[in-house]
Amino acid sequence: MANRRAVVVGAGIGGLTAAIALHRSGWHVTVCERAPAPPLTGAGIGLAPNALRALDAIGVDAARAAGSAVPETMGVRRSDGRWLTRVATADMAARYGVAPIAVPRPAFTAALAAALPAGAVRYGSAVTAVHDPEGSPVVRTAAGEDLAADLVVAADGIRSPLRHAHFPAHPGLHYIGETAWRTLVDAPDLPIAAMSETWGRGQRFGVTPLSDGRFYLYATALVPPGTRSADPRAELRDRFGSWHDPIPALLDRIDRLDPADVLQNDLYDLAAPLPALHHGRVAWLGDAAHAMAPNLGQGGCQAIEDAVVLAGLLPPNGADPVLAALAAYTAARRDRTDAVRVRARRVGRLGALRNPLAVAARDLAVRATPDRLALRGMDDLFNGFRPPP
Repeated sequence: MANRRAVVVGAGIGGLTAAIALHRSGWHVTVCERAPAPPLTGAGIGLAPNALRALDAIGVDAARAAGSAVPETMGVRRSDGRWLTRVATADMAARYGVAPIAVPRPAFTAALAAALPAGAVRYGSAVTAVHDPEGSPVVRTAAGEDLAADLVVAADGIRSPLRHAHFPAHPGLHYIGETAWRTLVDAPDLPIAAMSETWGRGQRFGVTPLSDGRFYLYATALVPPGTRSADPRAELRDRFGSWHDPIPALLDRIDRLDPADVLQNDLYDLAAPLPALHHGRVAWLGDAAHAMAPNLGQGGCQAIEDAVVLAGLLPPNGADPVLAALAAYTAARRDRTDAVRVRARRVGRLGALRNPLAVAARDLAVRATPDRLALRGMDDLFNGFRPPP
């Protein structure tokens, strides 16, 4: 019997992971990506133990594929540099079986795409509709091409057109009140071994070392949606230039970048869970299914989990009960991903406090929590994933 056909809409991390998992279980896979080419610039991504465990289940070695950095410690600091909480990654590896790693996002997505057969990923191929999703789906592209499929994987991002088309009554996205800047800088001369996030009053600054001497930097601030400055480099300097070392030195490196290399995005999550993560023979994953704030570093990790669970529950080549498998996928993933979405929103509210008294109480409470208990609090995230048999 001919291979069953899957069309994946979106060549982000979740979509490419799903394509690899399906391809390796015998499906013929086509990935349609609206962007004209793979991303050459961008930011970094942290891969937590749950994501690494999921990737390992489908034979993907993220560190080997894209290079990686394992920080010595991870934690949260105040704007004066004092640590509020800190944990050694060696302790994380001992508890969860593997330490988290950080990789450049463009290199990681390129490595995932390279794991697929030549021609499987079609750039500049925007999907406009999926016809007959409950029977024999046909994916229509902007070029007028019709792709027949036994399964459609909607990994089309936070503003998923397919989500809107098939769940029109859903309230959509919720602005969480913050904008975020992200960039990569070269700084091999700076001896920074910690992955840290610094909390101020309504503002945060994150530093993640990468393996090639670069650093993934991000910052957030409470602003109305759509707020933009003429030069993001100058705005970051104004907001964070007086914070603890090494932030001023890293801002010096940002000043050397082209302003276009500093990405800015307002932060949204899904206002409410979807009623299901599938409709007919269409399955949603990643941001399209459960967009969440980045406060736990779990957006991409949950997309990877989605992809591996989806492929593991689907029947092998030649079998037919796709609809039952997609119902099982919703049952396996909807509650877990929504719990992570809600938790990420709550952590963001804590980090974004502005009132001086509230900030002082927050910092005191975080600092009073033993680091071992803070680490134990991540058990449900990092040990909450198990690949389907």
